[in-house]
Amino acid sequence: MLPWYLGPMATPVERTQTGIRMEKRLLKVLKGLAEYHDMSLGDLLEGIVLHAFEGKAALGKESLKKVGELRKVYGLDLTAAHSHKLVERKKP
Repeated sequence: MLPWYLGPMATPVERTQTGIRMEKRLLKVLKGLAEYHDMSLGDLLEGIVLHAFEGKAALGKESLKKVGELRKVYGLDLTAAHSHKLVERKKP
């Protein structure tokens, strides 16, 4: 068998567990998109970030359509304009 028929070469990496905090509805949309693509949330986030670091769009038309559907389902009305302006709600 020739190596290029086996698919893309995997790149070994060292992963670490993290305790990030994220807006609840945004996380639901991301989890839904990861499930839609049959991948882990971590893999999805890695892909999005690596694309962003190169100034490339991470999501194609089909994925963006699914994101739109998931945004409606979970009531996510935040946009890029909200970035870096979100504050925690004070708990009663």
